[in-house]
Amino acid sequence: MAPTIFAIDTAGERCALALAHGAGVQTLLGEAGHTHLELVMPMIDRLFARGRLRPEQCDAFAFGSGPGSFTGLRVACTIVQGLALGTGRPTIALGNLQLLAVAADAADGGPAAMGRRCRYFVATDARMEQAYWAVYEQENGVWTEAAPPSLCEAGDLPRMISLWQPDCCAGNASWIHRHIGEAAVAVRDAVIEGAILARLARDKFARGEVLAPELALPAYVRERVALTVTERLASAAGGRS
Repeated sequence: MAPTIFAIDTAGERCALALAHGAGVQTLLGEAGHTHLELVMPMIDRLFARGRLRPEQCDAFAFGSGPGSFTGLRVACTIVQGLALGTGRPTIALGNLQLLAVAADAADGGPAAMGRRCRYFVATDARMEQAYWAVYEQENGVWTEAAPPSLCEAGDLPRMISLWQPDCCAGNASWIHRHIGEAAVAVRDAVIEGAILARLARDKFARGEVLAPELALPAYVRERVALTVTERLASAAGGRS
């Protein structure tokens, strides 16, 4: 039987919620800017009421772990920790950049699911003229992380894309195009919605990738020093030849 999982993401401008139960998934998407705790809690109550479920009926609680808004990450983390501690259930960390890769793949028809390996370069606005980025690959429905979430100067994105030679770039398409110019690579406008949260959460639960509530922590990529050009070149050496 499919697990019952509640998932939440507040790392971006809009709160996305999902409640996966049986073969169905109930979802809610908040208004832009409504990611504060006092605005999110009524949405959660509404979602559980719609699904006619209670938190204690969940097998796990998933959250968007970042990178993203510092305040938003804390909101999702606090909510999931509280629900998990109150019910004795585990948590699941969902990386926001991987969520965008999954969203882009779904929008693209899931080419890797048809037997073709696909590489996604994901980039988002980290403010201060910087970008969060990561590289993910999918083959036959299995996702792997080729390069972990990191921080770079937004102006470095064309060089990073050239190094990694992805099949597709994923994220806010208009923002990406503004920084990569005429780079010869497809760009998919990817958005994190409830269905994507539920899909990745269930995949991770099936693989046993769960955490104790006290280990459900945000991923603050900005704490890491941006990679130097030499480090990026060394990292990309594991990419395509």
